[in-house]
Amino acid sequence: MKRIVKASHMYSIDQYTVEKIGISEAMLMENAGQACARLLMRELLSYHQKVLILIGTGNNGGDGVVIGRILKSHGYEVDVMLIGNKDKLSKAAAHALHVYEQSGYEISAYRKQSLSNYEVIIDAMLGIGTKGLLREPYASIISHINQLQRPLVVSIDIPSGVCADKADVTLALKANATIVIQHYKHSCFLFPARHYYGGIYVVDIGIPPKSSESVNDKRYVWEQSDVTQSLPIRHMNTHKGTYGKGIIVGGSPTMIGAPIMSAKAALRSGIGLLTMAMPKNIHTMLAGQVPEAMYMPYGESGPDFRDVRFNGLAIGPGLGRSDAAKSVVEQALLLDVPLVIDADGLYHICDFLDVVKQRTSPTILTPHAAEMGRLMELSVNEVEMNRFEVSRELATTLHVHVVLKGPYTIVTTPDGKQFVNTTGNPGLAKGGAGDVLTGMILAFILQGMEIQTAISNAVYIHGLASEQLIAEKFATMSILPTDVIEQLPTTIDSLLKQKE
Repeated sequence: MKRIVKASHMYSIDQYTVEKIGISEAMLMENAGQACARLLMRELLSYHQKVLILIGTGNNGGDGVVIGRILKSHGYEVDVMLIGNKDKLSKAAAHALHVYEQSGYEISAYRKQSLSNYEVIIDAMLGIGTKGLLREPYASIISHINQLQRPLVVSIDIPSGVCADKADVTLALKANATIVIQHYKHSCFLFPARHYYGGIYVVDIGIPPKSSESVNDKRYVWEQSDVTQSLPIRHMNTHKGTYGKGIIVGGSPTMIGAPIMSAKAALRSGIGLLTMAMPKNIHTMLAGQVPEAMYMPYGESGPDFRDVRFNGLAIGPGLGRSDAAKSVVEQALLLDVPLVIDADGLYHICDFLDVVKQRTSPTILTPHAAEMGRLMELSVNEVEMNRFEVSRELATTLHVHVVLKGPYTIVTTPDGKQFVNTTGNPGLAKGGAGDVLTGMILAFILQGMEIQTAISNAVYIHGLASEQLIAEKFATMSILPTDVIEQLPTTIDSLLKQKE
């Protein structure tokens, strides 16, 4: 798993590497420039392109100097322009420039009129230290580059003007691609900042894991390798009970489809035995929709959970907001089994947060931004601007797992660890997609995986299925949640084959 860090954490990691490990700052800069240059040559540049590297006076500019030296040594046509004065260069950047000049190369001062002459502009101006409004001349330079039509713009570590920690942006360079150094930064996964990165590449610069572990802020990207390593393989000597007995509670006269989609997704995700619990007045409408499931219609007093044996439950899809539905949620919270709460279940638990906090079995909350806002008494914008912090606060306060849905869904554990999902596309922005995910999470947590692993795998596969649908020529806007359900066998099979 790759880490996600704030600017202050990255500075601490660098400091630990220099002071405790003994790798010099100059060597780290050399490693960074070498790694970025190799990626540029491999992925983004061709020999015929004319390249400009814009460097500032900080360490980001030093990285740019090393990149320029390496590209020139490989025959690329490269100019390096310094914004600012040489005497303002950081110590490591000044060393990189000395090596550059001793190698027979020259830099020049920034000239605005020449920018249109280049096919590629590499941004090594500001790095992760940006805070607040941009000062001149950077604001004018960035505004000018953003208006140019021709060049490919590649940022080093972070687009100049974007804050490493925050979602909001006032003025920043709009990169086509960004080469992130060693660890993802928070704003890689926060909108609108994410729009400025373009395609994201990550390069390793040789910082030892011990340095990264010195920062006690556990945020990671959940990757395909994490999924393939942890997906369970079914053995011959097993039975349906081996893979979990679950109940999905949901449905109301106006929302019959939601529990059906959850149920089908749970079954496609490998649950061993599934029961659908629903109000009696919709039982006949649901009967036969999911022939693999059992049915448990209930009356005014709610489901009698003593009537069926189970070891996990999901509640909320299509449940409605009636007093009767609220009572059902209250009953579910008292059960000593893993509990997934989604949709209208999240609406009702606002009145039972103390009960949620006292539960001893795992509790998984799956809000989107508006539902999170109601739980935390925040606006949607406040949630979206602070997704990491808000998720962690809810998870650690209530001792629950939180799945904050949206682009780059964040899974947070009760002890504050966070795992970001990178799969999916806007095709999932459709009613019912969350119901599908709820069923998948229930199925996965009942198949022997650790809870966070099961949740993160469900989120990853949910998004990957939508990506595979796009690859099969589906229009993004045309994807249905039921399409995702039907894609699950193919998606899961493709991952299991990589495990073999």
